[in-house]
Amino acid sequence: MAILGVDVGGTFTDAVLLDGGRVRTAKVPTAARQEESVVAAARAVGASGVERFAHGTTVATNALLERRGARTAYVGNAGIEQLLHLRRQTRAHLYRLCEPQPEPLVPLERCHGVRGRLGPDGELEPLDLATLPDVGDAEAVAVCLLFAFRDPSHEAAVAAELRRRHPGVHVVASHEVAPEFREYERASTAAADAYLAPVASRYLRALAAAAGEAGLPQPLVMLSAGGVASVEDAAAHPATILVSGPAAGVVGAGLVARRAGFEHAIAFDMGGTSTDVCLLPGGAAARVAERVVGGLPIRLPTVDLHTVGAGGGSLVRVDAGGAVRVGPESAGAHPGPACYGAGGGATVTDANLLLGRLPAELPGGLVLDRDAAAAALGGIDPAAVVEVVNAEMLRALRVVSVERGHDPREFALVAFGGAGPLHACALAEELGIEAVLVPEAAGVLSALGLVASGERRDRVVSYVRPLDEVRDLPAEGEADLRYRGQSFELTVPLQPELAAAFHRAHDERYGYADESREVELVAVRTAEVVSGPGISFQATQCHKVRGPELVELPGATCWVPDGWHGDSNDDGTLVLTR
Repeated sequence: MAILGVDVGGTFTDAVLLDGGRVRTAKVPTAARQEESVVAAARAVGASGVERFAHGTTVATNALLERRGARTAYVGNAGIEQLLHLRRQTRAHLYRLCEPQPEPLVPLERCHGVRGRLGPDGELEPLDLATLPDVGDAEAVAVCLLFAFRDPSHEAAVAAELRRRHPGVHVVASHEVAPEFREYERASTAAADAYLAPVASRYLRALAAAAGEAGLPQPLVMLSAGGVASVEDAAAHPATILVSGPAAGVVGAGLVARRAGFEHAIAFDMGGTSTDVCLLPGGAAARVAERVVGGLPIRLPTVDLHTVGAGGGSLVRVDAGGAVRVGPESAGAHPGPACYGAGGGATVTDANLLLGRLPAELPGGLVLDRDAAAAALGGIDPAAVVEVVNAEMLRALRVVSVERGHDPREFALVAFGGAGPLHACALAEELGIEAVLVPEAAGVLSALGLVASGERRDRVVSYVRPLDEVRDLPAEGEADLRYRGQSFELTVPLQPELAAAFHRAHDERYGYADESREVELVAVRTAEVVSGPGISFQATQCHKVRGPELVELPGATCWVPDGWHGDSNDDGTLVLTR
């Protein structure tokens, strides 16, 4: 059974073909039309007779960050139709009082209200569809009405009327995508979903057509929650694929850690543009119910990633005070780092080359130009560049470990991405981590994660009721719980003594628990998961290293500093220890 995984990144598009335990990999530069990159990567890896094809994409993420989505309108309750602009009272930056908030996806002139109101216990004012205004030339419409998480009847009626009036317009009702309380977060999620749908659906249709012409099966698309779904499901709600590629990398890192015999791990993915880190307790990614993307809350299940703008292609500069700065701007695939010889600026890759941590020629036949790298960096010390970028990534690793109550010394660091293995050992030393795992497919691990991913469908049911009043909860899943009167919740696995489990979790997090206080059930989260294909693979290269040493891998380079050593296991994963 041949399985293909293709992950599109900001700089490169990676492909992994698993056929009979043999892993083949390929990297091609990412083109402006991502579907062309996908087909080119599949061709480069020699894909034929493929039975399963999984795909990770940055289309939705880029469209949101670059504000290239559809012309979107918003419909809310009359009187609070400006909800997307009212937001929360939190400032954009704690210490910068005049820092502007990100602009909402829908301008004020396209925010409309409809008369009718539901309360927590039923209808307060009948819905009057005659007051539903014309949405003009909108390409997409988001609908979010009060208490639709509890009773979606008004919202469903408004959405149906909009679809009747405007059959060519994409309409998203908030209860269809994020049926949870807190109307601003629900509205923000629905608006993002509507805003992205035309762009994402065009790309996914083009991808499906290109795959068919190339003799590939219909692709499965990686979700932010760490599973794959059909093209149709992803196109209907593209807010679910905002962290598509990085989520696949987390799945791959968990697979590598489990197969290497490490129960707990931290995924460390350093690519050309950014670095993503994620805690993997028990070898599986932690998930969160909400993530901020481009300054906007997206209330959907997501692997608990933390991202910083630090990658191998991050541009280097000296500020007015003489300090070395790295990123978040990136040289990208074109022109790329200065050492690629295409006129790019100074980057982290150029610094690593001058420090002797990169070979003269990268996989794919790209010969690196040391003179161009030295000229671009000028008088900047390459060691200082590496120190600065390491400090940025170290902060990210601390966010997902130390700041959340986990001791990083109990975890292995799984380093991947084209640049991750160059920096992993130095970061591990700073955190006291004893083991670093570098997969043989480190440069394309996100694509390998796509190969291994199962199908997933998440579901949330909102309650916002005393826990004692709720019966017949599912046997498996998670519950969002809080003491009555609190503003935020803790997520606890479903179990027979749920209240006691919440008290324990509250005590662990905040240092106290009040067992006499009423516990409120906010929501229950479940997921239907179909396991991915059982895969096994063997090493194609074996290494026995003792630092300082440069190790060339397919699609990546590993720098083993002095004091570190290790061997490759049967999977080809280089297990490094101090």
